[in-house]
Amino acid sequence: MDILVERAVLVGVQVQTDDHFEYSMEELANLAEAIDVEVVGTVVQNMERVNPSHYVGTGKISEIRNYFEETDANLIIFNDELSPSQIRNLENGLECKVIDRTMLILDIFARRARSRESRMQVDLAQLQYMLPRLIGLRASLSRQGGGTGGGFQNKGAGETKLELDRRVIEDQIAKLKRDLESVGAQRETQRKQRRRSGLPVVSLVGYTNAGKSTLMNGLLEKMNVSVEKQVFEKDMLFATLDTSVRNVKLPDNKEFLLTDTVGFVGKLPHSLVKAFRSTLEEARDADLLLQVVDVSHPEYRFMMDVTDQTLNDVGVENVPTINVFNKSDLAEVQYPQVNENNVWLSAKDGKGLDQLVDLIKKHVFDKYVTCKLLVPFDRGDVVAYLNDKANVKTTSYDEDGTVMTVEMLVYDRERFEEFVTSY
Repeated sequence: MDILVERAVLVGVQVQTDDHFEYSMEELANLAEAIDVEVVGTVVQNMERVNPSHYVGTGKISEIRNYFEETDANLIIFNDELSPSQIRNLENGLECKVIDRTMLILDIFARRARSRESRMQVDLAQLQYMLPRLIGLRASLSRQGGGTGGGFQNKGAGETKLELDRRVIEDQIAKLKRDLESVGAQRETQRKQRRRSGLPVVSLVGYTNAGKSTLMNGLLEKMNVSVEKQVFEKDMLFATLDTSVRNVKLPDNKEFLLTDTVGFVGKLPHSLVKAFRSTLEEARDADLLLQVVDVSHPEYRFMMDVTDQTLNDVGVENVPTINVFNKSDLAEVQYPQVNENNVWLSAKDGKGLDQLVDLIKKHVFDKYVTCKLLVPFDRGDVVAYLNDKANVKTTSYDEDGTVMTVEMLVYDRERFEEFVTSY
């Protein structure tokens, strides 16, 4: 049996205020290719503003339809989120399958989701998107049967089916929200436990495919963390959707937690941002953000703006940030180099990771104090703990016990207050 290959025509409206239109169309093509849709052509229209009824000007519909037939396409993808009426009008005018940028991103997320939580988040976003668009998306349901003469005395079968679908979807949304609230509560409990441990939290954020997973694996490998702890990485959009948390232990026994979050993209659907809120809140509670940037991309400044805006939308504010300009090996820039809170490196070849670790240490280990302890000989458990969890600078012995000069977390200093000595 032949597998149907989806062949798409991309359609975009360039409004006068959009300075990043060309890149957004290039990104739309990449998004389509991410789910194996073959892009066969592009139609662009310059307008002062998007047409509220058809997205494009009504005169453009026949041109798009002719091009669609010439290229033997079977799908048209629009570069913005379409309203329910726009979908309905376009499908009527073009007589073919129509999807928008939001639907495309939701489909990618649905295919990439692995964990139960991320699948629920994507399902919720899809249902919230679908609910107001039932008629446009399910055009067949609006073909109602009924009495003669073209007028309906009663609701047709299609309308009844739509109402049933609406109720089913509303019930599913309510259930998913309850389930996600429960998962969110568990995630918050985990965050509280991590805060109580006193370990600082460092979160990776950034545009999709900037190299967050590669950077995470590079840091884990550098600190000799087992290969099993490495995360999935691939040169593709939204390779990972699930949040990963890893413990990173430095040679001086200082530790921090490194978390990875979902990547961002231009015009990220609002429903997805809301659905992934609990996941993105990992960044809100972090002690430090590492904004990973593909510095080799000509639009990297725009990508940084999108990341900042998305973080702002979920309440991530006033968290210290290091800008990690990754893929410097592909850009014509000198690396590794550091300038204030900016570091240029290549996660792939590992050059610059030492400088990044030094920057992280300056930011997150201000909660460490150095003090001297006298630990009785019968408390070998304390000595073992400090040797494993703290930076022991000197160790000596006298008749009363083990004398240690230790750099440790304030949390541990309070735990072992009884052993702290000034002599």
